[in-house]
Amino acid sequence: MIEQAFSFNSPIKIGISACLAGDKVRFDSGHKRSNFCMDELADYVEYVRFCPEVAIGLPIPRKTIRQVRVEDVIKVGPAHGDEDYAPDLAEYGKKVSDEHGEQLSGYIFCAKSPSCGMERVKIYNEAETGNTSEGVGIFAEQIMARNPLLPCEENGRLNDMHLRENFVMRVYVYKSWQELVATQPGLHELTNFHARHKYLLMSHNYQAYRDLGRLLAEGKGTPLEELRANYISGLMAALSRPARRKDQANTLSHLQGYFKKVLGKVEKQELCRAIDDYRVGQVPLQVPLTLLRHHLIMHPNDYLMQQVYFHPYPNELKLRYAI
Repeated sequence: MIEQAFSFNSPIKIGISACLAGDKVRFDSGHKRSNFCMDELADYVEYVRFCPEVAIGLPIPRKTIRQVRVEDVIKVGPAHGDEDYAPDLAEYGKKVSDEHGEQLSGYIFCAKSPSCGMERVKIYNEAETGNTSEGVGIFAEQIMARNPLLPCEENGRLNDMHLRENFVMRVYVYKSWQELVATQPGLHELTNFHARHKYLLMSHNYQAYRDLGRLLAEGKGTPLEELRANYISGLMAALSRPARRKDQANTLSHLQGYFKKVLGKVEKQELCRAIDDYRVGQVPLQVPLTLLRHHLIMHPNDYLMQQVYFHPYPNELKLRYAI
């Protein structure tokens, strides 16, 4: 049976803005419940909910708050008010990071929030007569800065199926890494981890696959802690953007090569057609992958059967049906 990469020793924990989980913690006593997060992904992960505004003592309901640039300082508070909650929000971000950072395998923020937005947060001028969408939420900024490897996304961006698939994939890879690191792996274990992720990495960044392989091949004289840090930093950076269709198709073609001696003429043509149809956008990734999985079951290959690329997350999420 093809190895599934999501059999873990402990639950996958993902931080989430409490309003996205359905908690009525917003300024108007409402919420912004995410159907994807709570009705689909929730079956496979354990959420840790945070509302920084409530955590620093703001009431429900409350006045809306905004980011305001005063000279070189970003302040956060109600419109035309003197309050500044930015220091408290930043301090709470540091606290959450210190207490939960190592336990989390991902984080989902509330988009455009002055506390939780990852990007495009409005920053008003000092007179509050105009704004630019160039800010980052004060709380989110601390989480991301202190946990640079942590896969992070916003609820709005998760409506894009490519970004959704990419986020979930990174969460599962990062969780796999966290469990590996807990065992204090040596060079051999790191090399095996890299081998299992070969085609997943290749589908995102072929050069990164080569560079990280070289890093490990030349890693005998490097302190293990440094080697681990350099490897996972390079891996998460390479996986940070959705794979391009061209790179996915090239990866599928590499995998096709393993079956050239065992498939008949008609089977080869069918597989070639499925890969080409995907390459030009006529079918989703799931179509050629399903064929490859079928051939792998019929013609087992130990190396391919442990490739994360075939099962980076539960198939039930159906993330590859739309990319």
